[in-house]
Amino acid sequence: MTQPLAVAPASHRTAPTAAPHISPSGTAGPSLGTAGLVTVLLGAFLPMLDFFIVNVALPTIDKDLAAGPAVLELVAAGYGIAFAVLLVLGGRLGDIFGRRRLFVAGAAAFALTSLACGLAPDAWSLVAARAAQGASSALLIPQVLGTITAATDGARRGRALSIYGAVGGISVVIGQVLGGMLVAADLFGTGWRSVFLVNVPFALLAVVLAVRYVPESKATQAARVDVLGTILLTATLLALLVPLMEGRAAGWPLWSWLLLALFPVLAVAFALVERRAEQRGDTPLVPPTLLRIPEMRRGLGIALPYFAGFGGFMFNIAVAIQQGLHLGVVAAGWALVPMAVGYFSASLAGPRLIGRWGSRVLSAGAVIQALGLATLALTILADWSHFSPLRMAPGVALAGIGQGLIGTPLFRVVLSKVPAARAGVGSGVLATSQQSSLALGVATLGTLYLSLAPTLGMDRALALCLGIQLVGSFTILYLTTRLPRTIG
Repeated sequence: MTQPLAVAPASHRTAPTAAPHISPSGTAGPSLGTAGLVTVLLGAFLPMLDFFIVNVALPTIDKDLAAGPAVLELVAAGYGIAFAVLLVLGGRLGDIFGRRRLFVAGAAAFALTSLACGLAPDAWSLVAARAAQGASSALLIPQVLGTITAATDGARRGRALSIYGAVGGISVVIGQVLGGMLVAADLFGTGWRSVFLVNVPFALLAVVLAVRYVPESKATQAARVDVLGTILLTATLLALLVPLMEGRAAGWPLWSWLLLALFPVLAVAFALVERRAEQRGDTPLVPPTLLRIPEMRRGLGIALPYFAGFGGFMFNIAVAIQQGLHLGVVAAGWALVPMAVGYFSASLAGPRLIGRWGSRVLSAGAVIQALGLATLALTILADWSHFSPLRMAPGVALAGIGQGLIGTPLFRVVLSKVPAARAGVGSGVLATSQQSSLALGVATLGTLYLSLAPTLGMDRALALCLGIQLVGSFTILYLTTRLPRTIG
């Protein structure tokens, strides 16, 4: 850390069980103990889980609420869009008002909006509640990374960020498995509603634990919210994500093409506004100087193909297993357990490997992921009629190991040189890139797969999409060679 933290009064400064750490500058700051780390990771796990857990429940929701395909798309898309467009703002608010305070507010709001989703009387009420749930997640997630960055340093920060990366990957697979199990169990007759109601007690637990164990931290100088930058960033992401997510379901109407045409215009306008704001001495939503940090800029370059490929892979595999192999929601989820085991194993080994080999670990991950994708594609093309979860296990296990070696240290790379005073906005930028890329992967690779499957067949369409993701793996491999060999 290069700047001291603005620390709250002594009575609220640190968790009762945590001693203050000393920053490299010699300034005492709030320390994140083990209980505090578990608490913020719980806060991170729930929103990540909810991005995917609803997927397996969509057919049941459609049947129960008579939603129809377009509205059903909004049930999934509304959460992701609200999540992505408000993440940077959530990070900024944490910098200004305090990250623990915003974490508590976000967790409480997540509990309330999850309850609203679970009690939604009709499809449009569910769409509105899902959007509100995504907004609450945008308040919550940046405070997790921001707190880790501000309240740890050195090896402890590296380990914490590695665990955060592991939590992100595992939550995706657990979401598929748990969602299927909850819908199939039909607990107390709740059916699909249980995938939302299960969040409520855990989110409230995060609130209680955060008050006791998470230290408060904020930026040294409170900056005003960049209203114009927030509006332009929101418009830019909406212009890209809404037509990609909703265009196919709506039959690609004129408005979808107009929004896509507006995307580059809005992106350029946002960049110009942010640059001019920083030149005037204001604090923009995304400071251009933050993106000049090599580790952040190059790490975000890796994040785009990594998370886009990951999101598209999870969507396409789930559809292929359920529609192609006609497996139930529970069996479809369990088919991805080898990936979860590979990812988690790689994540556990990640901190030790990074300490010895540095960024070469990400390069090795890209190669292993490529081998897994190639193995899976060849297995599909060799004999689709006998394709099964058992036959796909070697490919998805290798892909999981590779993804764990990339995703786990990626957060550490991007945030390694971010000053503590900018931890919130840096975390928001990274989380926005993650969620936007996941949505982009589902929208592009998912749309391509669904469009080609009727003509090419499910096997060739899936293999083609895996081939595109394979190109992404080689792109990641090249970009990892541009990183410094030693990761702080």
